[in-house]
Amino acid sequence: MRVVFLGTPEFAVPSLQILIDSGHQVVAVVTQPDRPSGRGHHLQAPPIKVCAENHGLPIYQPEKIRLEENREIFGEMAADFIVVVAYGQILPGWLLQSARVAAVNVHGSILPKYRGAAPVVWTILNGDCSSGVTTMLMVEKLDAGPILLSREVSVNQDITSGELACQLASLGAALLAETLDRLKGGSIQPLTQDERQVTWAPRITKEMAQISWERSAREVHNQIRGLNPWPTAYTERHSQRLHIWRSGLTETAGGADTKPGTFLGFTETGMLIQCGGSTVLEVLEVQTQGKKRISGRAFANGARLSALQAVFGPAGSF
Repeated sequence: MRVVFLGTPEFAVPSLQILIDSGHQVVAVVTQPDRPSGRGHHLQAPPIKVCAENHGLPIYQPEKIRLEENREIFGEMAADFIVVVAYGQILPGWLLQSARVAAVNVHGSILPKYRGAAPVVWTILNGDCSSGVTTMLMVEKLDAGPILLSREVSVNQDITSGELACQLASLGAALLAETLDRLKGGSIQPLTQDERQVTWAPRITKEMAQISWERSAREVHNQIRGLNPWPTAYTERHSQRLHIWRSGLTETAGGADTKPGTFLGFTETGMLIQCGGSTVLEVLEVQTQGKKRISGRAFANGARLSALQAVFGPAGSF
């Protein structure tokens, strides 16, 4: 079957790879333009472009997919399936309708929960115990098409967004292959989404990264793992930004009158920080600007923190 694949980040790579491995004819790969990245602002190719180049596939990188000039290009591709995995732009109806069999999307949640740009991150931020992937028929309304197949997984309460995304990317690739096979054979009955159950997962911003220690330890823990790897939660001490990569929940109780953000002491590899509601968070891995990641304990030792005297802050807006 002739497939046009649209995707951009690492999350989409397993889906493209499984289409190649399963013998589908990938006639074109469409991805976002190369963007400046890093301190030098050098142009960096999207992960999907790198994968496509490694397999010698035709690549198309339009700045705006909805422009009328692209209509003829997609018409000439004569796709049986259009497959979309985290592409990053809203697709026009004429593009979706150019697929002879179907336009199919792989989404990182169990729809209709978490429609939108960042379903995996919001799963972690909200502390959900389960997640999954859904394949659906695409319509012009965002993530609103009929559901084809879905698979659910449990979510470990210490897993990061990056780790869950890797897990769901592999699961989504396998589900995509099954979906296309069953669509070709006519053995899937699309299921209309229940609009009453819709929730949203809007884009993540850098402004969400600053920690407010007045929140409970569990909320801060979910913020830290939810914003790993980007934009990475942080706190401040003496105007120095401290990024926090890993944390853990503990049964240790804080002081009722202790200010949130106060350093309480060491653990084997971390440091204990007072949070709201007399809860305590174990900070396990941190990083200061321009330096390597180190354990929370190593940071506390190096900074010579004293229990009940050292305080992190100010409170963040998230």
